[in-house]
Amino acid sequence: MMENKFELVAKTFQGLEEVLAEELRSLGAENVMPGKRMVSFDGDLEMLYRANLSCRTALRILKPFFKFRAGDADSLYERAKEFDWSTLLSPDKTFSIDTVANSDEFRHSRFVTYRVKDAIVDWFKDRYGEDKRPGVRLQDADVMINVHINGRDVTLSLDSSGESLHKRGYRVAQTEAPINEVLAAGIILRTGWRGDTPFVDPMCGSGTFLIEAALIAANINPGIYRRGFAFERWPDFDADLFDRLYNDDSNERLVACKIYGADISPEAIRIAGENIKSAGVGKYIELERRAISTWEEAPKPAGVLVTNPPYGERISAPDMEGLYQTIGTKLKRVFTGYHAWILGYRDEYFAKIGLAASEKLPILNGSLECSLHEYVIFEGDRKSFVREGGKIGKGPAERERERGIRGERRGERRDTRGDRFADRRPDRRGDRPGRPERPERFERKPEAEPENPLAKRRNPGALLSIKGRTPSLPPQEGPIMRSRGWKKKN
Repeated sequence: MMENKFELVAKTFQGLEEVLAEELRSLGAENVMPGKRMVSFDGDLEMLYRANLSCRTALRILKPFFKFRAGDADSLYERAKEFDWSTLLSPDKTFSIDTVANSDEFRHSRFVTYRVKDAIVDWFKDRYGEDKRPGVRLQDADVMINVHINGRDVTLSLDSSGESLHKRGYRVAQTEAPINEVLAAGIILRTGWRGDTPFVDPMCGSGTFLIEAALIAANINPGIYRRGFAFERWPDFDADLFDRLYNDDSNERLVACKIYGADISPEAIRIAGENIKSAGVGKYIELERRAISTWEEAPKPAGVLVTNPPYGERISAPDMEGLYQTIGTKLKRVFTGYHAWILGYRDEYFAKIGLAASEKLPILNGSLECSLHEYVIFEGDRKSFVREGGKIGKGPAERERERGIRGERRGERRDTRGDRFADRRPDRRGDRPGRPERPERFERKPEAEPENPLAKRRNPGALLSIKGRTPSLPPQEGPIMRSRGWKKKN
């Protein structure tokens, strides 16, 4: 039983709520309740750390600390000012505010941000003097506060993650319009694939599906690549507990089957190769420059194909209808026995594939309302396939049963801890003789544009508009987080 439990909320994309809920249950979370683009659950400090480290389909983990009802801006200000902000902040700290409002009473998140900021600042002024107040910082604030309003119900939460969890830390380059890492992992988990059969992405772009598949197959926590988490700056941060969880690779496993990636673009292959190397999963992935039209043989045994072809929006092809016709032709003639999952946007292009989808799932990819189609590729006609015991479109319960059976089989092959991941995993416990202080892939790099703006964390315009004073202490210079070195293997 977990002690000192508290409420937590994991944010995700529309369509991935049930997948995230299953992830949290597998970690030992209690009272797991999926909602709209979120999952609520109960846990202790260890569960909060585990969720940030291990959840592949969570965008951020929030810890609610104050709930109330407000019907207008004045009551919002007064109620927010009732909280004892000294438990979270001090005059020498900085904070940021992210607001999500779904309310007729509060139509502008920018104004909500302004009023909550006023309540916090005035609380400190009333107690410590006019010049004693925490400052607002747009990046790397000491405390990140999330304000969520649904009707008149207001919830204030601490953001324990910091940067969105889709920013794993392994990406060093990207092609135009790459798929979000959280969305890619969610799609793979939704297919039921866990590494027991070949995985193929014939239009891999910057390699996101390939890398996320490798992390799933090897059961590598996606959070180990990150520079840091917001909870590491909290007053109650337990460094020993987090280091133990961070350095525990006892559940990692050998990958049974290869992962195959290809793309027609030499630049995409170069970028994918860099990202795969950065993630340290090159041993599991075969990558080659190859047009989908040239596939004549699929990896055996039959496995899972997942791909995100051009939509004709940000990325296009000279002949979009011809591209989707080629996809359908190769599925029927080359990938017999596979379960193929295609993420797309336009129904007219899906129609060119020429196959009946066994499942169609709505997926929000950025601002585009896309759908994920599953195609079960079998020999002969549909009636004969079903008559012989084949099934079209497996339900979630059946997929879970299959995953349980696969898990038992994997347990027979599970490897013990060793040095097979020594070239990848950093060590948080200090520098080691003869090792670089920080692997190159953990150096701070300019951030790319957000891959999925659905869960935009902050409104920079709102914070700039309320930033009327300089913080009482100058902004901290240099990296906020301590260095992470390499992991020393026994």
